[in-house]
Amino acid sequence: MLQRVRFGPQAMNNNVNHNVFHVFIIEICRYPLGMTGGQIQDEDISASSQWSESTAARFGRLDFDNGDGDGAWCPNTMSEPQLSDGLKEYLQVDLRSLHFITLVGTQGRHADGMGKEFAQRYRINYSRDGNSWMGWHDRKGRQVIEGNRNAYDVVLKDLEPPIIARFVRFMPVTDHSMFVCMRVELYGCEWLDGLISYSIPDGQQMVYSGLSVFLNDSVYDGASAESSGAKYGWGLGQLTDGTWGLDDFLHSNIYGMWPGYDYVGWSNESFHRGYVETIFQFDHVRNFTTMKVHCSNMFSRGVRMFRKVTCFFQSGSDYEGDPVTFRQADDDVNQAARFVTVPLGDRTASAIKCRFHFNDLWMLISEVAFQSGNCITNYKILIHCNSISSVSGDDPTHKVDDSNTRILIGCLVAIIAILLTIIVIILWRQVWQKMLEKVSFTLVLLRLHHSDLKLTVFADVRLLLWFYALVHLCEAENMLDFVDEDLSLAGIDESPLLVAVKTLREDANKNARNDFLKEIRIMSRLRDPNIVLLLAVCVDTDPLCMITEYMENGDLNQFLSPPNPQTKSGTEQRQISRMAVQITSGMKYLSSLNFVHRDLATRNCLVGKNYTIKIADFGMSRNLYRGDYYRIQGRAVLPIRWMSWESILLGKFTTASDVWAFGVTLWEILTLCKEQPYCHLSDEQVIENTGEFFRDQGKQVYLPKPPRCPDAVYSDLMLSCWRRNAKQRPSFQEIQTQLLESSP
Repeated sequence: MLQRVRFGPQAMNNNVNHNVFHVFIIEICRYPLGMTGGQIQDEDISASSQWSESTAARFGRLDFDNGDGDGAWCPNTMSEPQLSDGLKEYLQVDLRSLHFITLVGTQGRHADGMGKEFAQRYRINYSRDGNSWMGWHDRKGRQVIEGNRNAYDVVLKDLEPPIIARFVRFMPVTDHSMFVCMRVELYGCEWLDGLISYSIPDGQQMVYSGLSVFLNDSVYDGASAESSGAKYGWGLGQLTDGTWGLDDFLHSNIYGMWPGYDYVGWSNESFHRGYVETIFQFDHVRNFTTMKVHCSNMFSRGVRMFRKVTCFFQSGSDYEGDPVTFRQADDDVNQAARFVTVPLGDRTASAIKCRFHFNDLWMLISEVAFQSGNCITNYKILIHCNSISSVSGDDPTHKVDDSNTRILIGCLVAIIAILLTIIVIILWRQVWQKMLEKVSFTLVLLRLHHSDLKLTVFADVRLLLWFYALVHLCEAENMLDFVDEDLSLAGIDESPLLVAVKTLREDANKNARNDFLKEIRIMSRLRDPNIVLLLAVCVDTDPLCMITEYMENGDLNQFLSPPNPQTKSGTEQRQISRMAVQITSGMKYLSSLNFVHRDLATRNCLVGKNYTIKIADFGMSRNLYRGDYYRIQGRAVLPIRWMSWESILLGKFTTASDVWAFGVTLWEILTLCKEQPYCHLSDEQVIENTGEFFRDQGKQVYLPKPPRCPDAVYSDLMLSCWRRNAKQRPSFQEIQTQLLESSP
């Protein structure tokens, strides 16, 4: 049955607080991996122990509380001061696949104000297979990470160097006996390169002009054999850390590190065979197309790129007898470091052994990456190629036929599968369209029953299939019985009243149902003249539904877009200014509740009578505006052209990031929504531009000043919304004051 929506003053808070070939831009590879968002399932979170069921591992999610627990993982014993090898308590996260992890976040136990436990310091252990565990340490060998100073603030720490792991353990460290609790999040990207370890000779020390240059692999996480001078086993290090060396190897990308830090190097005098042998192990059999090796070529100091490389391939127990050999032409002109592309001839292997032959006194390498399958790598954006050719038969040593027959068959099968999928989709859509044309709304009307309330489907304004949403325009009679007496709603005295009815599809999954209920909870707490109002809900029977006020002029983007005649009146400028003020007023109300909108744009602002603007969202316009959203590395689609740099790179959403989005929304309004923000940039270039905001070297690109926009509004208001430092952006109260002062 229908229930009256109760509005309350309760505060809300929705805060979630270099390089590539395989292919990673470290500044961008910082996505939350799912502790907060729920992508990591409860069964993938475990611990050594727990206080009680309410402090189990599954509650160790950063900035998340579902009301079922105390809001953190807490071990069942008091943490004692221990040596590095004596840590016993841990919280473990299984990511289900290898990930490139660049950042971690921690938080204490809030327990609605009753808990004050947190971890002041902690260590991280990680594993790629669940058996062999490594302890993380920074580039200077320090293992302990500084954690929290209270139970509620989120503390983010960069992992320098980053780690490649499937399993990660957080282990509290204390200086004295104390109880601790933790909530955590991991940030990074999926590791799709397939490389799980490499074995190389130990790097050596060069003496240049009296300066010691250490060319060892200092962050290698596998085992070493001091007697043989080799690194071996389940290890990765400098060659896969996502950072390659500078032209001058005496300097480093990493501040404060020793000369030669970015490179692993060897002297020709130490290898009587004239080459350095390396072995690369992969997660499974792959079809390799190229290997890319970043080398120094500073020949004025006796360093050159390798002369040639010979690679052997292993699919079973032994290496095949026919290697691939690549010869590198000498470059006696350009001393810049560079990537050398080595063709691997579509060879199939799970391990590759390569012999790099010297071309001078020294050979220095800083990064190695492999490309398997047929894909295109864009070196400026976060794209990762991982097309893998399957190997037929049960014999893992099966060798690909030199002819292209197998490849051709595979391509034909893939094309047929794609065509069949397209046909199924077309048929499915046709069936659904016919069903929707004939569908009777009797079920909806039966569910929305009440002795005094009658709903009649007036028109099907827009039918959106976005996750779970079905929306209809209806007429509601006797709506006053379901609205608070002091509720301000234009035309509330009219009967029947036009309303929007949103229902949850009956086949929606559990997550969609929870999202729908969460949306109801959010909307029920919001009450402001510039926020779309929730009038009534039905949550005791299926299908779940909500009734909201109907805004007759649609969304602001469509309202302003030409050739809408309503935007061409003589009062246009004054009305546009009034619209912006109303949006600011609504956002000021949301910020007063500590509510973060996350998707402010003209498409999510609705227009009613007399140019009344009300803020909405709730995913209802995304089908219509799918071009405004971009999917990054398999994550949920994001409106990147409206998002602040810290939201894209760090997954951090705050009122300050809403201010950034307001600046873009204001830009839309002043341009009458004639074009998309940053329309001259591709989605990938927009992401790249956020990296420039992060680096803050004056290379970032701003949206241009709209025509007829006052200079003061652009320079003093819009640009201030896009300041790099979130704390320096204006509040919505300040924005509203400035807009009122500049209004015509």
